[in-house]
This record gives sequence, structure tokens and C-alpha cells, in this order.
Amino acid sequence: MTTFAEVLEQYDKEELLAQIMGKTAADVENALCAEQRDMEDFKALISPAAVPYLENMAQLAHESTLRRFGNVIQMYAPIYMSNECSNGCVYCGFNCGNTDVVRKTLTLDEIEEEAKVLNQYGYRHVLLLTGEDMDAFDNDDMVWSIRRVRPLFSSICIEVYPMDVDGYKRMVDAGVDGLTIYQETYDRPLYKELHKYGRKRDFLWRLGTPERGAEAGMRKVGIGALLGLGNFYTEVFFTALHAHFLFKNFWRTQVAVSFPRIRPAAGGFQPLFPVSDAQLVQAICAMRLLLPDAGLTISTRESAELRDHLLLLGITQMSAGSSTAPGGYAHHDASTGQFNINDDRTPAEIAQMLHSHGYESVWKDWDPAFMEKGA
Repeated sequence: MTTFAEVLEQYDKEELLAQIMGKTAADVENALCAEQRDMEDFKALISPAAVPYLENMAQLAHESTLRRFGNVIQMYAPIYMSNECSNGCVYCGFNCGNTDVVRKTLTLDEIEEEAKVLNQYGYRHVLLLTGEDMDAFDNDDMVWSIRRVRPLFSSICIEVYPMDVDGYKRMVDAGVDGLTIYQETYDRPLYKELHKYGRKRDFLWRLGTPERGAEAGMRKVGIGALLGLGNFYTEVFFTALHAHFLFKNFWRTQVAVSFPRIRPAAGGFQPLFPVSDAQLVQAICAMRLLLPDAGLTISTRESAELRDHLLLLGITQMSAGSSTAPGGYAHHDASTGQFNINDDRTPAEIAQMLHSHGYESVWKDWDPAFMEKGA
């Protein structure tokens, strides 16, 4: 099977950017009218020529989401189990070069305490995260942690260091059914510049991670670019191309796309290509119109006001009441978070907001029994 790395190699970034910037109003109108859209249509939908059509795009995206997903929003929350990291990612608050960061790795008991708080809030979907320091938190630690919290949740996803296929099979056997992995940027030279040292410096190893996770049997794989690192147009295009590739080649796996924008964090990194609210809206609408079956996620990185508006554009999953610091739920620990939260509303407040817009907050729509052997 062709890998996504081989697909990506076929594109010249400057040529792609010129094609996107050269799209016309007629191209946008043709894309909006298409019954089944392709990557050429997507170029038009993310182009400057599509800006006057944002309202049309938003309406079509909303209608498409209601047809595929109904008026429900999946609720989830992250548990940061460790903020220790051996990578030199210049944009990340966990960067091991940030010497003023208070580091902490939770014990199994502390991880269970965090999980119990979220369980009491009503969460049955959780995302387990760590920094990328396998001396502090390795595969065995992951398995023990998953088994400890599994009784509290119907769905456990992980967002940790990339593993090989066997590593992900261990996670699936322990009770994980979802994987989130951000490429950060699809611009390979920029990736090298931003990742000074550490295991994460290997661009191709990270790029192949969603494929390894899907091959290992993950029910769901989520991807995304960290918006603000690379050029908006090419990053969004390559994210969509990646998702399209996964849909085509791993049809048993659900594919989700996130739209994280850079937030203030330790180290003070500033976006190289700031992404406006209007561009974020355009990216979400275009992604929905290209991939009607994709889950689209927006986190508490964004403000309350903006998240309320993005809800109607195709979003299917939201976090609420999040903490990005290890120990942040049970003890409001002094360890440093990965980035600053922008929407600090409680899960109950988010659920009420969703209800006011005619949506239902879903805390459980999956059960691990479906993953049992022979089920």
C-alpha cells in the first residue's frame, strides 16, 4: 500500500500555494454545487476567493453535519499524566529547554484521582496525554494507567509519543480505542527548524503514526496541524489530504480532524503565520464539505464566544472544563500546563450552552464491550 509519506512527496508546496491562491469565484461556486467534492474543490474552498461565500459554506456545512451526525456533540476531557519531555519543540510549553517549567509525572493513584473527578462531572470519554519522555513514562506505564482508569470510562483515547504497531496493539488490548496525533506542520523544512532535538525530530516517523495506529486496530484516529506554525493554506490542505488518505485506506477506522491554534505557553513562542477567526471558520466549513463523515473537534484553546459560534459549522466533539497540567483536576497542582486554556466554562455550563442551541451533549456513545474479542 502507498504510504501517506509517498503521497505527500508528490506535492511541491510553492506550486500548491500558487494553485490555491489562483482559484476563482467560479471555482468556488462549482465546488459548492458539487455532489461529491475532491481535493481540487477543497483548494477552492480554502482559497481567498471563497471568503465572500463563507455564509453559504457555513449553511451547507451545518446541513451536512446534521444529516450525518444529528444535533449531538460528543463531550471529552484530557488527563495530562506527565509534562516531562525530552524534545526541543520551540513552540511547546513542555519543551525540555523551558527550565522554568514545573515538571510532574503522576502516580497511578494520582491518575485515578484525576479520572474520578472527570467521571463525577459526567465524562465517559477521556483523552490521556503525556509529554514525550519515555524515561519518565513508557509503554508499561501507559498500560498500567489505562487499566487503572478503564472501569471509569467507556472510551479511552491517547495523545502521547508515537509508537510502533506492536506498541499500539498493546494499548488496544489494554482498553484504548482512539489515537490522536498532530503532525504539527506538514512543511518538512519548517518541521526540522521547529524541532531542535529529541525523538520528535523524525518527521517521517511521526507522519506515519496514524497509519500504524489504524493498522493496530484503533477504532478512531484523530489528526491535525498546529495552526500558526506553517502557511495556513498549505497546512489546511495537507491536513485534509491526510484525512482523505486515511478514509480511503483504513475504512474500518473513524477519522477525526482537530483545528488547534497556537495558544500562549511557557517559552513565549509567537505564531509564525497567525490564523484569524475567519480563516478558522473557513477551514472548518471546507473540511466538513470535503469529508462529511469526519469528526471535527474544537478544544478549549478557543474562546467561549468563538466556540459557541463554531458549534454550528460542523463541530461534532468539544472539550470542557479542561486542565493541561498534571494533577490539575483533583489538586489544582502547581505543575505547568502545556498551554493556557481560553474557555474556562464548566462541563455543566457547556452542556447548558449546547442545550440552548438545540444540541444534546453526549457523554457516552461507545462501550468497550464492543472491542472484546469475539464480540
